[in-house]
Order: sequence, then C-alpha cells, then structure tokens
Amino acid sequence: MSTILATGLSKSGDSAAETARDAVRQAKVKLGTDRVDLSIVYSSSKYDHGEVVAAVREATGNAPLIGASSAGEFTEESVESGSVAVGLLASDEIKVFTAIAKGVKKDPEAAIKEIAAKLPASVDGHPYLTAIILIDGLSGVGEEITLLASYLLDNGLSIVGGMAADNFRMEETHVFVDYGVCSDALGVCLFASKMPLFTGIKHGHTPLSEPLKVTRSRGNVLYEINGSPAWDVWKRETRDAARKRGIDVETLIDPDEIAQFFTNYILGLATEDPDQYKIRWPVGINDDGSLNFTCGIAEGSVFRIMDGSSLTDHINAARDAAQMARKSAESAGHSEFAGIIVFDCAVRKLMLGERFSEAVDGFKSVLPQVPLIGWETYGEIRLEPGKFSGFHNTTAVVLLLPGRE
Repeated sequence: MSTILATGLSKSGDSAAETARDAVRQAKVKLGTDRVDLSIVYSSSKYDHGEVVAAVREATGNAPLIGASSAGEFTEESVESGSVAVGLLASDEIKVFTAIAKGVKKDPEAAIKEIAAKLPASVDGHPYLTAIILIDGLSGVGEEITLLASYLLDNGLSIVGGMAADNFRMEETHVFVDYGVCSDALGVCLFASKMPLFTGIKHGHTPLSEPLKVTRSRGNVLYEINGSPAWDVWKRETRDAARKRGIDVETLIDPDEIAQFFTNYILGLATEDPDQYKIRWPVGINDDGSLNFTCGIAEGSVFRIMDGSSLTDHINAARDAAQMARKSAESAGHSEFAGIIVFDCAVRKLMLGERFSEAVDGFKSVLPQVPLIGWETYGEIRLEPGKFSGFHNTTAVVLLLPGRE
C-alpha cells in the first residue's frame, strides 16, 4: 500500500446514522482494505451531525475523523445536496494528526495557539507538512485564522481548508474532529507525508470597477468606500453592467435577489500580483447602507468590484485549479495520484445552478480515474509561501495527493 483515497456518498437512509453508514460502506468497497487512517466527512445540515459522526467512527474502528457541515457534497461519481459524503484514507506515506479548539469568534489567536500546542512541529521521516483547516462558517474570522495560522504554525506548512456551511440557512455551522461536533470552533487535520502534496486555486471573476479604497470598516462590516456609503458605491459601479443583464440596482429589495446580485458583483482584494484578486462575498445590506461579509474587511484595503456573470469562466475555474495542482506535481516528478480533496465555494454552486456538475467534471477531466471528494463551503483557504495565498470566497481549491510511482 502507498496511499489510497476511497469515497462514498449517500442520501438514501431513513436516518442520519443509516445514511452515514451507507456512505462508509460504499467507500470501504473501493478501499479494498479494513485499514482506515482518516475519515473525511461532509454532511448536509438536514442531518443530525452527531449521529453522522458517531456512525462513521463506529464503522471505521474509531479512525481519526475531520469534516464539516456543508451546502452541497460531491465525489467522482455523484454531485448532490442533502447528502453525506465520506472519504476514507489509508496510507503508508502519510501520518495523520487531528485537533479542535472552541471559541474562535471571541479569540481566534487563542484557538490557533491551542491547536498548535496539540500538533507536532515535525515528524521523523515525514518532512512535508500540510494542514486542512475547517472553521465555523458564521464566525466571521476566516481571514484572521488564516493569517494567524501562517504566523503561529510552521512557516513551511501548506494550508488548505474551508468554512463550514449550512445550506444557506445562515443559522449554525459545525466542524467535526474525531467525536467532536462543534460550532464556534476550529478543526485541523495535519498531514505529515514522505512526499509533498500539491494545491491549486482559481476563481471565475474579472475586474469591473476601477480601484476603490475601504475608508471605514469594522470587523466584517464595510461602511464606507472612498468616503461614501458602501452600498451607494456598489450601485454606482455596477449599474450599467447590471442593466445589461436586466437588473435595476435601485429596485433591489428582496433578500434572495440581493444575494443573487452579490454573487455576480463581488469584492476583489488587490494582491501583490496585479492579475490576481482575493474574492470576498457580501452577504447582505444593512439599513445604513453598510455591507456584511463572511470575514473581516480591513480599513485601507484597495479592491475592485468584480464581474462574475460569465458561467463559462466559473466552470473553467475548477479545471484550472486542478491543472495548477497537477502541473506542480508533475514539475516535482509525480505522475500517479491517489486522490483529490476539493474545497469549493457554495456561491459558485449558487451561480452555476444546474450547470455546477460541469465544474465537477472539470476536476475529473484533468485527473481522470482519480478518486475525488468535495464540498460547498462558506469560504476557502489556500496558503503557500510565495504563492497566491490566503482566505478566499467564490474559489475552487484543490489538494492533490500523489501516489507511489
């Protein structure tokens, strides 16, 4: 055995536990061994997550587990919502360590420090470290956690991950670590591997506005842009483009229509690369014209309002993220792959609708016959030194696991 990832997905059970057991059963058939080193679990909010986790743990001999509530689940065989997706990992190349910390909203730094104290700084014979970070999707601290992880965890660490979701209910999200099912929490799975793992990222937005500046913000609320109320600026900058699509920004009142509008006209933070932007999703408008986001927006930040109306660009983003990871792997001498773990933004699924399965096909077109497990998140993480990195919205993030040549 080198590294094996096997997947299962189910929505057919009469109970949460039965559905989870069915997903595990499917994965075990493909795994071909009773050994399970890690269970990866993504569960719709329609299920009792405690029952899902307990059933997976029982069916895998209490193997370490990490996962989250989601807004959609998919594998190489199926794209669903309202399901439980399970990935089972068995590997002689990767050692797995898990940890969880609560209270991330009040003190994200303390949570990261608690995690760091629970995880090894190095592992003999396994020099490559990659962390999967999962965060309460309604905590609003995705950016802070990502930055703190880059400072407080090992500098050579690669990080991917996502914000837990709840099928757009915006009520409560959960992360899973071993038996723990927690809101207001941070879960981490550390992979210590004999060979490097590889990542890719891509979004499908293009700049619409000229550069703009955040002149007043607090936490995840953006109050003023260039000295004017944020929503007034948003309407002015998007009015013409929206009108061409039959949208009158002055009459937007219905929350669902506003949410759909913001999926297409989103914030793109400037980065050190003039052609790359970190995407931030506005989730609503307040009475004073300020905008709410899923993470903090820093005063002084320079950004553009982005146009996300091209469905083709969003579909192709999945393929491009997979190609980025594959090219990195091939440049390092790897051509055999054990599995793909995908963190894909729930907003992308909202935008693509029935065409979302075409995006999943994009992952598979680059890495055919490679097992895949993915979920729809409220924010994505991809952090690597010297690369387009950090906390993102509306992106597809890929973690590619090499196989033994």
